Amino acid sequence: MSAPRPVFRFAPSPNGLLHLGHARSALLNAAMAEAAGGRLLLRIEDIDATRCRPDYEAAIHEDLGWLGLDWERPVRRQSEHLAEHAAALARLEAMGLVYASFESRGDIRRALENRPDWPHDPDGAPLFPFPRVATDEAERARRAAAGEPFALRLDMRRAAALARARGGPLDWREVPERGGEGETVTADPLAWGDVVIARKEVPTSYHLAVVVDDALQGVSHVVRGADLKAATSVHRVLQALLGLPAPLYTHHSLLLDDEGRKLSKSIGSESLAALRARGMTPDEARRRAGV
Repeated sequence: MSAPRPVFRFAPSPNGLLHLGHARSALLNAAMAEAAGGRLLLRIEDIDATRCRPDYEAAIHEDLGWLGLDWERPVRRQSEHLAEHAAALARLEAMGLVYASFESRGDIRRALENRPDWPHDPDGAPLFPFPRVATDEAERARRAAAGEPFALRLDMRRAAALARARGGPLDWREVPERGGEGETVTADPLAWGDVVIARKEVPTSYHLAVVVDDALQGVSHVVRGADLKAATSVHRVLQALLGLPAPLYTHHSLLLDDEGRKLSKSIGSESLAALRARGMTPDEARRRAGV
C-alpha cells in the first residue's frame, strides 16, 4: 500500500486584495507540493464576517489563476464549518481551559498606563493583564447570560501544562523553504499569555480554526510566512490538547517594501490586480516573488 501524498495548502483571508507577499506564499506552496509529489489545497479563511467580502474572494481566485496556479476542488470556506470549530471549542471548555473575558481594549490600555515594563507577546501586543481568578466563574456566566460582549480566552498556563502531560514536549519540525534537514523548534506558548480563541458572536479564532481545518483536511505541510512562526507555539498546544497531528512547518522569508516593512494589506501594499493593470506579467510577478 502506497503512502498518502503530502498535502499543502494556501489559506488567504478575503479581507483585501492579494499582494506579492501572498503570491510568494502561494507559489512556494505550489512548488513544494510539486517537488514532493503532493496535493495543493486552497482554503478561504473567512471567519471575520465584518471584513471578508465576496468580491475579495473572487479576486483571490482570479489572482491565483493569473499566476498559473491550480488547486483541488472543492475549496473549503471556514465560514461553512463553524460547527466543527465550535465542537473543538466545547472540548477545550470541558477541560476547564477556557474562560470569558469582558475587558475591552480600552480597559487593557488603562490597566497598563503606568506599567511600561509589562510583557508583550511576539506580535507586540501586551499580554492580557487581568488574571482569570479575578472574577469567579459564576459571575462570568451571569454576565455572559446578560448579553455582555466577551472574548473566550485560553488559560495558557493550564493549557500548556495539560498539553505537555498528554503529549510530552511541545515542539515542531521546521523545514527550510529551499530543502534540507530542518530543525526541531521548542514551543513557547506562555509568551502569548491567555490568547483569544473565540468570541461571543463567532465560535472560533484564527488559532483554533487553523489547527482544526488543517487536521480535517489532512494537511501534512504548512508553508506560511515567517511572521506566523511564533504563533505555532499556540497551535502546538491546541493540537496536543485536541489530539490533532502536527504538520511539518516551513515559515518562509517575507517580501519587504522600500521602507523595510513587510508587504501587508494594512499598509496598502500594491495589489496583484494593480500590478497586472500596470502591465506586469505572471513571469515577472513570479520573479519578484522570488519563487
